[in-house]
Amino acid sequence: MEITLKGDAKIESIPSLKDKALRINLNENIYGTFAEIGAGQETVRQFFRAGGASGTIAKAMSAYDKAFSDAIYGTEKENRYVTEDRLKKMLSHEVRLIENRLSRDEYPNKMFFSYANTVATIDFAKRFKGHGWVGIRYQIDSEQEEYNEITLHIRFKETDARLQQETLGKLGTNLIYGAYYKYNQPKKLLRYLYDHIDKDQLEIDTINFSGPDFKDVDNRLMSLQLLKNGMTDAVMFSPDGNNVLPARVLYKKNILAFRGSFRPVTKVNMDMYERSYDMFLKENKVQKEKTQVIFEITLSNLRTSGGEIDEQDFMDRARLLCSLGQTVLISNFQEYYKLVEYFNLYTKKRMGLAMGINNLIDVFDEKYYRHLSGGVLEAFGKLFYKDMKVYLYPMLNENNTLTTSDNLKVHPRMKELYKYFKYNGKMVDIIDYDPEILNIFSRKVFKMISTGEPGWEEMLPEGVSELIKDQKLFGYEVQ
Repeated sequence: MEITLKGDAKIESIPSLKDKALRINLNENIYGTFAEIGAGQETVRQFFRAGGASGTIAKAMSAYDKAFSDAIYGTEKENRYVTEDRLKKMLSHEVRLIENRLSRDEYPNKMFFSYANTVATIDFAKRFKGHGWVGIRYQIDSEQEEYNEITLHIRFKETDARLQQETLGKLGTNLIYGAYYKYNQPKKLLRYLYDHIDKDQLEIDTINFSGPDFKDVDNRLMSLQLLKNGMTDAVMFSPDGNNVLPARVLYKKNILAFRGSFRPVTKVNMDMYERSYDMFLKENKVQKEKTQVIFEITLSNLRTSGGEIDEQDFMDRARLLCSLGQTVLISNFQEYYKLVEYFNLYTKKRMGLAMGINNLIDVFDEKYYRHLSGGVLEAFGKLFYKDMKVYLYPMLNENNTLTTSDNLKVHPRMKELYKYFKYNGKMVDIIDYDPEILNIFSRKVFKMISTGEPGWEEMLPEGVSELIKDQKLFGYEVQ
């Protein structure tokens, strides 16, 4: 790797795509197949053009016709081809072929790989910008029986199909190069995926590492890196703790979302969830089997006072929420209207936001909307669209009085706007709450855990305190 100097700092120069492809081609032990569907053979083209490809490329193919593709890889549910399942079928099939067709006796040192992508580029009407799945299944050692695998989901931002194809070819080259030469530094591997690609060309919103060389990689932390690096605005984890594609979870669903610090999740959080969920299910056009609950944490909420992301703290929160059977979204959306805009990418069904009444004060603070040309009216038009409702949990004040939507004080300039949304039914109070737990606050529980003060266990949902103790979360130490 070339090193250039700038001032007193050493900066790693970025190898060209040709240099990356050529380094792979000149490694006599790397050998595999390319299967690309939907955007041309853009990745393998980089390797053909670099030279020396005959020692690397066993086969390159594009099964564009659906009938022909089905004959090779099998049929797909709902006739959908740009899916993770399709990608994995392609990777498995191509690895199996190369293993069956090449004898290990003749090629004892070959490290086999299969690179694949299944992609839909922008349509002619330019209504859908396009997306795809990209992955590689490969060996680092020729004697390795279990293969490593890296899969990722991308969203194109460019508005020209040819440009999207070129971007895909760059990404694929970066992925194959990183898989072989940066596999032991997965965080760096992630950053290098954008070599020669601008973030306004491509979004990576899901990535998963698996296999023997990634056994110590936590994919949730890798997703957090996507956010930190500005590669995406939101990542999602399923209750089993695995990364999931937000589009697959949210598509055409009714959505009820909760924003909080959840540090840790308390009885108040769960009471708010249970009460608002019951209210949401009673709304018109809301069906339980088509409803998705999301617990959301903003990236800014994960930052320390120094501005850094506390990864251990992030993992502690994610583990607890997932242990309670919840789907977790980590986002870059500081303002609520941006969160609603994000959900609107995937569904037009009814939505709900549940929050403490104190959070509503921030919603009606003008300073968050000064960057918008339409100001607060533009933001509220996006937030309180026709099928959107906010469920408000009361707050216990120091003098033992309650704050609800009826007595919440907002800035005088916002008072009429506040009344408009309240009396049009866009904001409703959660009435059937548990009054015995209103004095529980996450920050107080967190302080009690970290300082060893007794009594915090009873403030948490059943089973959560045991998990905190067993895994020593939030700085817990055996007293």
